[in-house]
Amino acid sequence: MSLVIPIAPEPDAAGSGGSTDPVDAGGAPDANDVLHMMRPGPLQLSALPPLSLYVHLPWCLRKCPYCDFNSHEWRAGDAADVGALPEARYIDALVADLDAALPLIWGRTVHTIFIGGGTPSLFSPASVDRLIGDLRARLKLTPDCEITLEANPGTFERDRFRAFRAAGVTRLSVGVQSFDDAHLKALGRVHDRAQAIAAVEEAAAAFDTFNIDLMYALPGQTLEGLDRDLDQALALQPPHLSVYHLTIEPNTYFAKFPPKALPEDDAAYEMLDRITERTEAAGLHRYEVSAYGRTGHHCAHNLNYWQFGDYLGIGAGAHSKLSFAHRVVRQVRFREPRRYMDSALAGHAVAQNEETAIAALPFEFMLNALRLKDGFTLMQFGERTGLAVTAIRKGLEEAERKGLIGRGLARVWPTTRGFDFLSDLQSLFLPD
Repeated sequence: MSLVIPIAPEPDAAGSGGSTDPVDAGGAPDANDVLHMMRPGPLQLSALPPLSLYVHLPWCLRKCPYCDFNSHEWRAGDAADVGALPEARYIDALVADLDAALPLIWGRTVHTIFIGGGTPSLFSPASVDRLIGDLRARLKLTPDCEITLEANPGTFERDRFRAFRAAGVTRLSVGVQSFDDAHLKALGRVHDRAQAIAAVEEAAAAFDTFNIDLMYALPGQTLEGLDRDLDQALALQPPHLSVYHLTIEPNTYFAKFPPKALPEDDAAYEMLDRITERTEAAGLHRYEVSAYGRTGHHCAHNLNYWQFGDYLGIGAGAHSKLSFAHRVVRQVRFREPRRYMDSALAGHAVAQNEETAIAALPFEFMLNALRLKDGFTLMQFGERTGLAVTAIRKGLEEAERKGLIGRGLARVWPTTRGFDFLSDLQSLFLPD
């Protein structure tokens, strides 16, 4: 779970995609037609933001009941004649997808790559090695390009993580969620406490930087139970920790069958305060609403999302946000893996392609930038949206009046109260 995302997903770039193809309907321009994207328009971006690449590998061993990402349970027999993941064909589709999209990012440098899912660590190290090699052959990467792979302890095998490192992965994100067997069972996870500890220890041995994902406000969880999870997580000395409140998302199993004994809001706030207090004491500084890291170990890929950077998303259901001189465009790939593979190999992986409305840009920017403890600069807002600061003046004034932000001559940042009521803060910038 990323990004996060998710995100998201992180900040998640692998959200739901449409099942139809409005891009090709009625003679509309092709989604990868760079000349169409470069036509004159209402915006004037002075420079293009940094570019990241998101790669979605959609399969997992079991769909978690809280998960609303585009993930699909793998069952032997899904392929026509073999009981294994169609790794080679899926990577062929990813490469075809990227090849078709290259004109949109021609000449741009890629700063980070995030391989998310699903459970990307289901793919063999040999397949990940081939994937990264194919990406390197087609893209201009920075020398220090961060390449993150999501991994779950349920797919852990000794030396597997080292093989991912040898393939070119520089950062591992381990989806632990909890070190309590009862909570892991309630969350539908396929691993147990012992496997989680072994996976994190192996990640620490193989990688200079890695992340542990933890969840809190779990069914039946107490503050004492959270402390036990934190005791174990911090004992493993991760350089980065991502912490997520369990929320009930639409179209999930938990939405249909809500778990019992979820902590009340006040208890959840107390848990978050405890997390922030204990991580800070351990040298993990909260730099984003759900991210804690040591200096030099912040997630560069997610930072690019939160700073309203660009990202090309390839893979089933992957989202893209791409800037051009006069517009910002969002794309979504076909969501269902088999249809995605068929479409990508035929040169038409994009299911949705839309220009972002000018009125929506301030909210989209704030939805990301206000997640950061250090906030954003006013210059950055202008550079990333092509808009004048007057577009957010009313929202800034209201947010400051309510004590949700602090302001200087050049920078805006969320206050502690703004972090606590982040959704209320972000909503102040919704279009009228």
